[in-house]
Amino acid sequence: MNYRDRTLTFETQQDLFSPRYVDKGTIAMLETVSFMMDDIVLDLGCGYGVVGIVAAQAVKPENVFLVDVNPTAIEYSTLNAQRNYVTDIHILQSDVYEALGDIRFTKILCNPPYHTDFSIAKKIIEGGYRKLLPEGELILVTKRKEWYKRKCISVFGGVKITEKDGYYVFRSVKNQR
Repeated sequence: MNYRDRTLTFETQQDLFSPRYVDKGTIAMLETVSFMMDDIVLDLGCGYGVVGIVAAQAVKPENVFLVDVNPTAIEYSTLNAQRNYVTDIHILQSDVYEALGDIRFTKILCNPPYHTDFSIAKKIIEGGYRKLLPEGELILVTKRKEWYKRKCISVFGGVKITEKDGYYVFRSVKNQR
C-alpha cells in the first residue's frame, strides 16, 4: 500500500479481516481523512494495523493508538508497525474503549463489523462521543447507510456522509449540535 510517497507492507493471516489485501472500505475511509500533526488518533478494531500505521505517517506516532479485542490482531499490528519502522505507537488489546482509560482523541477511525447485529456499532458510536475531545471526529466506513446515519445523528446531532467506491464514510463531529 502506498501512502504519502511511502510504500507500506503488511503481513496478516486468515483469522483477521481482509487477509489477502487492504479492504477497499478502509482505503476509501483513509482517502477522505486529513490528519493534522497534533491529532490524537484511535484506530478502533485495528485488525493488522493499517489505519494506525498510516496515521503514524502523518501525526506524532506517540499520539496514535491501535486497539482490538483479538490478540492475533494485536500481534500482527505490532509486527506490521515494526515492518514499517513505526515506533512509539500504542497497541492495546481492548474491547472497544475499555483499556483506554481517560485518553481522549481528536479522531477515531473504524471499519466496524457490519455483517452482525448493531450492538458493537452502537458501543462504537455512543462511546466515541464520550472519548472524543471537543470538535473531535468519529469516522466510520460501512456498506450500510440508514442505521449508521440515524445513530450518528441521534448521538452527535449530525453526520456528513461521503459515498466512495461502494462504501459510505460517515464523519460526525463532537459538539456539532
